[in-house]
Amino acid sequence: MKTTRRTFIKQMGYVSIGFSLLGPVCLGKEGTYPNANIMEPEDPDHINAWLRVLEDGRVLILTGKMELGQGIRIAVAQVAAEELNTRLDLVDVNLAETGVTANEGYTAGSRSIESSAMSIRHAAAAAREKILKMASQKWDRPSSELILEDGMISGGDQKMSLYELLEGKQIEEDIGEPAEIFGKTKRKIVGQPVPRKDIPAMVRGELEYVQDLKFPDMVHARIIRPKSYTSKLGSLEESGLQDFPGFLKLVRLGSFVGVIAEEEYQAIKLSWEVQDRATWEAGEELPADVPLKDYLRTLPEETETEEDKGDWKNAFEKAPVKHSAAYYKPYLMHAANGPSCAVAYYNDDKLQVWTHSQGVYPLRETLANLLEIPEDAIHVKGVPGSGCYGHNGADDVAAEAALLAVEFPGRHVRLQWMRDEEHLWEPYGTAMVMELQAGLSKEGKIVGWKYDFWSDGHSSRPNGEPRTFLPARFLDRGHGVPGPGFKGGAVRNSMPYYTIDNLQTTSHIFRGPLRRSALRALGAFANVFAIESFMDELADKAGKDPVDFRIEHLDDERAITCLRKIKRNTTEVNLGEREGIGYAFARYKNSASYFAVAAHVYVNDEEIVRVKKMWGVIDSGETINPDGLKNQTEGGMIQAASWALREEVQFDKDHVTSRDWHLYPIFRFQEIPEVDVEVIDRVEEDPLGAGEAAQGPSAAAVVNAVFSATGKRVRDLPVNPVEKYLR
Repeated sequence: MKTTRRTFIKQMGYVSIGFSLLGPVCLGKEGTYPNANIMEPEDPDHINAWLRVLEDGRVLILTGKMELGQGIRIAVAQVAAEELNTRLDLVDVNLAETGVTANEGYTAGSRSIESSAMSIRHAAAAAREKILKMASQKWDRPSSELILEDGMISGGDQKMSLYELLEGKQIEEDIGEPAEIFGKTKRKIVGQPVPRKDIPAMVRGELEYVQDLKFPDMVHARIIRPKSYTSKLGSLEESGLQDFPGFLKLVRLGSFVGVIAEEEYQAIKLSWEVQDRATWEAGEELPADVPLKDYLRTLPEETETEEDKGDWKNAFEKAPVKHSAAYYKPYLMHAANGPSCAVAYYNDDKLQVWTHSQGVYPLRETLANLLEIPEDAIHVKGVPGSGCYGHNGADDVAAEAALLAVEFPGRHVRLQWMRDEEHLWEPYGTAMVMELQAGLSKEGKIVGWKYDFWSDGHSSRPNGEPRTFLPARFLDRGHGVPGPGFKGGAVRNSMPYYTIDNLQTTSHIFRGPLRRSALRALGAFANVFAIESFMDELADKAGKDPVDFRIEHLDDERAITCLRKIKRNTTEVNLGEREGIGYAFARYKNSASYFAVAAHVYVNDEEIVRVKKMWGVIDSGETINPDGLKNQTEGGMIQAASWALREEVQFDKDHVTSRDWHLYPIFRFQEIPEVDVEVIDRVEEDPLGAGEAAQGPSAAAVVNAVFSATGKRVRDLPVNPVEKYLR
């Protein structure tokens, strides 16, 4: 944040072919961008859309993905460094930024390695081959006699930097299909546990998040929240507010109300004052007097058969052993430790936004429609924030900051949500109900399977429609609220990965009472939790070992290997009284990473469950950074265990009541289990998405372990509800 325009130009030091300056990669001293013209990114089929050679010998990698704590920055740097035969310290990474990086949509669905990293790999490999070809022609030497290493090209007694070879230009040629991928053949950097440089900086409090951004003359804002989702502003007494310390402006747009002040605490105090002066018309009541699990089944629904194979009903009726069970998952929070934050600057009919959104281009498009200003007048820069693993309040706070900045041009407006705002107003992971029936043959094989699940849509991300933003519903411009969202998120992993001849899966999509959007794994968390819990129950009915029972229903050797390894890893565990081990398996999306998990739990006399240890085995194909993959998997296991044991969004007739960590308890440090993850690295395979693979299986393993310890089945989450947890 300390780079001046002069230093920026000097350090970048190059002009791409066509002599257009590089767009807004770094901030200027004044907090605006060096290039006043808002640009569009290069063609993603061209090499220079993914990498740029800098004058000082470094390489700048451009990824349209955001760093959410998953380690994408180091992974794409490894991929590029491998292909360019360059030291990692010579590789910089520019995260998602409109006009600079490719439009890669959202950082979601465990797709960052599969899409962005592989695009960068191919671009870097193609660049290497084209660089060698250029040097070969320049020096009249065969490419086989040339060496590209650490930003230098050499052959015989000749040597020069890439920047000199390119004569200050960039490689704009098509990527095509490189002849060799060093990540598959050389593998010096890829596949190695390269440490992330940002983690020590996090520990020391040195890393700059979006919450840490500071600009000269920056002002601060707060939003005055209504009482409910549908409340309307009745009256607001504005007289005398200008006399309060730091007061700059009261913004009132319909029922959207915000205050802007010189200092943050002044903005907070002003928001309290305005809240006391405001009256709100009561909105629609929430169904607080009915158990949510029962209420969801009464809602109007859109029913569709997702998969139908064989004759499940006939097979079920003829089966000598029949079993059925119902499961429930409540609303869950993203529960980011750092409340959402954004900075917006509006001047000369142009808007700049700094955000931890998962999709800078979709955010830009939706802001343009909300604010009714041209999309090409908006620049959005991605800045890491507290890890959200899904669509939390990042886009909402960006929209609110933008609304305020347009009303207060010429100064940077910083808007920071408070803890209770984050808890009460973010879009949650939706509640779901799942019901299963299955029949077993006398040999203990599944002969008929029926799965029904009830779910809201799982995503209301910015998609061009302003109504996806929280503030849009209070502007009184008729935007309304989001529709059912991404149905495919609800269906995710609802089809069992096991070999079953007769089965049917049916979705029932409803519109639930709370605001919801994408949360890590989307519907896969609840679907896998239900399916893997049910598989455990069927194994018990068949009188078989739960791991062996699963293997008997699999024909994918990679899946079988994961399960055999997880069983092997737990054979030496000694269980005490009221202790048990549970197992589970899934392949995320039935097409991404394979994951098997075991959980060791203890249940005390008050039936409070504690997870002592968890084991995981993950097969994500080719591994780029094994430590990064382990970190992702460990975090997913711990988060899923916390969801399973502790977490549940609660509400009364007016609004959500889980306003703090006391009323929405996540795992504390002392509750985190020991975690052991084994990575199966398959260099010959394509890399697979892994960030969400652990969610559903981990929850199922925990509840299956409770059965192992106590003989009691847990089918409704959380296992330890808040009232039990707070006893």
